[in-house]
Amino acid sequence: MNLSQFPVRRLLWYTVCSITAAFFVVPILWSVLTSLKIPSEANATPPRLLASRLSGENYEALLGYGNGILRYFGNSLIVATLTVIGIVILSTLAGYGFSRFKFPLKGFLFLGLLVTLMVPFQSILTPLFLVLRTLNLQNSLLGLALVNITFQMPFSVFMLRNSFDGIPRDLDDSAAIDGCNSLQILSRVLLPVALPGLVSVALFAFLASWNECLAALIFLTDSEKFTLPVMLLNAQSGYLGTVDWGLLQAGITITVLPCAILFLLLQRYYVSGLISGAVK
Repeated sequence: MNLSQFPVRRLLWYTVCSITAAFFVVPILWSVLTSLKIPSEANATPPRLLASRLSGENYEALLGYGNGILRYFGNSLIVATLTVIGIVILSTLAGYGFSRFKFPLKGFLFLGLLVTLMVPFQSILTPLFLVLRTLNLQNSLLGLALVNITFQMPFSVFMLRNSFDGIPRDLDDSAAIDGCNSLQILSRVLLPVALPGLVSVALFAFLASWNECLAALIFLTDSEKFTLPVMLLNAQSGYLGTVDWGLLQAGITITVLPCAILFLLLQRYYVSGLISGAVK
């Protein structure tokens, strides 16, 4: 049915889409506007919709909060980068192996990998803490990155296995005839074709690691190694239980900015990567 032939239905469709988009956009705009208010207006009760004047005082206060916002930002960036690198390398090799090779218990192992998606993260925090302490990785950014990699791995392998399954095997045969080995087929032939799936996996890993708070709160004890979510959690609890809303919203704005930029830049890869392998 062509919606252009029915202006009323077309108008209704755009109205529903606009309302849905507003539910996501309005909270972000509110955070940005609140962060640009002077502290007295940002903490006013009831809150004022518009600021009398724009101010960068909250961002200036954020620069000097704790060990400085730049240190927390850098810690989050290090953990997210290590997570993305580990996820991309390991899930690419695992997805390629499950898609292209035959080996004993292949189906059982893949099913076991997917079953781990059902394990609640909170239920194994204590064993993870003991393992990291034994390996001397507790209270380290590397240890936190390894935890993130562990929990992102099943979904990432599933995504890339589907991406490789959607690529015709004729490409593998042609490359093998030209003298390529398995790793050369993967790096020179399959990866450029599976790039949307690879970008989607990397984006998922980055967003999950960047916004992760519970593991960072438990495994990191040194304030100099805190990530942005932990810093925001501490900033939420002010003097005598008060909340500095201007400072908090400024931190939220800075935290959201890298995620929004990456998503907008990689959106076309993200959408095609989600549906790759769905139809063969």
